[in-house]
Amino acid sequence: MNPRKRVLLAAPRGCCAGVDRAITTVEKALELHGPPVYVRHEIVHNTHVINALKDRGAVFVEETDEVPEGSVVIFSAHGVAPVVREQAAARGLRAIDATCPLVTKVHKEAARYADQDYDILLIGHEGHEEVIGTSGEAPDHIQLVDGPHDAANVHVRDPDKVVWLSQTTLSVDETTETVTALKDRFPALKSPPSDDICYATQNRQQAIKQIAAESDLVIVVGSKNSSNSVRLVEVARGAGAGQAHLIDHADQIQDVWLTGVTTIGVSSGASVPDILVRGALTWLAEHGYSDVQTVTHTEEHQHFALPREIQRPGKMPSTTESTAGRRP
Repeated sequence: MNPRKRVLLAAPRGCCAGVDRAITTVEKALELHGPPVYVRHEIVHNTHVINALKDRGAVFVEETDEVPEGSVVIFSAHGVAPVVREQAAARGLRAIDATCPLVTKVHKEAARYADQDYDILLIGHEGHEEVIGTSGEAPDHIQLVDGPHDAANVHVRDPDKVVWLSQTTLSVDETTETVTALKDRFPALKSPPSDDICYATQNRQQAIKQIAAESDLVIVVGSKNSSNSVRLVEVARGAGAGQAHLIDHADQIQDVWLTGVTTIGVSSGASVPDILVRGALTWLAEHGYSDVQTVTHTEEHQHFALPREIQRPGKMPSTTESTAGRRP
């Protein structure tokens, strides 16, 4: 008798409140202002979402100097450095800030600790947009620490006046290891008032841990440039999955992965619409894995209000006004 094939579907999974807010911001901006609406960097790290918004008239650029003067520009969910806001103001751009409020929290922490003259150790991955934006809040005070192995390279002015912050989409376990390594060097290392790793990242990692130990194969739906999606694959492997793979869409699932596989775990990154997960489940059902069991770690009820420029378009401030009061 052949063992029963099944799918363990992680919950929560997919789009978080910050991603929903960012995507809706672009959609509303297109409705209010008409295309083109310019977006600095990918609004969220998901290929399907970006292509859908392009089809509606969103134009994605790398830098503000690519945006025609006077146009509407949206800052992505990953956040930007103050200098980017200044550049947008200098070009007379009408800026809408779609930065995730949880990223904004980290920016404010960085500015506050810099004002208190702390050395700030930012745990994160070099080159990630969120890290670049946070570092820009206080470039003279912030050092990047890219994993526990990097702790040995840190140099501070006063070991009694050091604080750590982190990129919001990291692996909880890796961040904990990095903090431990830093505290070995700097026992007085101060922690932020609350955990910087966002609720959605933590919930999705805990949910995938629940299913990974029972899974011969874990499939994570998400794009390669999505930090939280990549972390989910790493967490699944570390939690005992026989194998774990990242896919953008169902067509990327390989038949060879299914050899000898009875239980498949499925989850998705925090920037992934559920239609892509449903596509993966359909593909798996067509290959004999039609028994789907949802495994719920926790329920999420988080919601973030849209940017004020979208809520009250008639009151849309200039970029100069919208940056008033921010730390230079």
